[in-house]
Amino acid sequence: MSRILTVVPARGGSKGLPGKNIRPLLGKPLIAWSIEQGLASKYVDEVIVSTDDDQIAAVALEYGARVPFLRPSRLAEDSTSTADVLVHLIEELEKAGEYYDYIMLLEPTSPLRETGDIDAAFERLQSTPDARSIVGICQVESQHPAFCVTLTPGEFIRSGNDFKVLRRQEIDQLYFYEGSVYISDMETYKQHKNFYHRQTLGYEVPKWKSFEVDDITDFLIVEAILKNKPLVANHK
Repeated sequence: MSRILTVVPARGGSKGLPGKNIRPLLGKPLIAWSIEQGLASKYVDEVIVSTDDDQIAAVALEYGARVPFLRPSRLAEDSTSTADVLVHLIEELEKAGEYYDYIMLLEPTSPLRETGDIDAAFERLQSTPDARSIVGICQVESQHPAFCVTLTPGEFIRSGNDFKVLRRQEIDQLYFYEGSVYISDMETYKQHKNFYHRQTLGYEVPKWKSFEVDDITDFLIVEAILKNKPLVANHK
């Protein structure tokens, strides 16, 4: 059986929405949604929260995650990359004799994913021989480049398609990285220090699952979706 490490990164210094990682969302902290989704997966062996913040660590432990150590301050700055955080965690765990076959990243800012998405993404990765990683994607709709314009210095609209009004059925489908799930085999991740490369699959999620919490507007949108989840999930 493959061993899967799931990491939920959550630093304490959020600027867009201070304290967002432990902000209550329908009765439980934002980070708890991702922890519980990971723990409920039938494939995940360990859920570890990487944080520099004592309060976040306490919440993570309360909801069943491991916090083997606090992240050093040099890895909790605005400029710190997720790759730096994951590589540091992997190295520290391996020093302690802990080895895993896969690494999964669950961003706490994507609480609308479901455990079924985690399991389905991993199953697809394992069943695709040439793939080494899989990431969440969502189809671009109203913000598709075909619908975008620029402005002249006089602020008149300039269109790249000669102002032709296109229907969604007439344009090529595009997708964006939506952030709900990232999985890679461990050796490939250590090689690339990235989930994105030529052997990366896309795991498509519907629009409603793609919202991420970066500011108060996002938070209120996600809260509204969760309150109306049966209606949203069944809407085609």
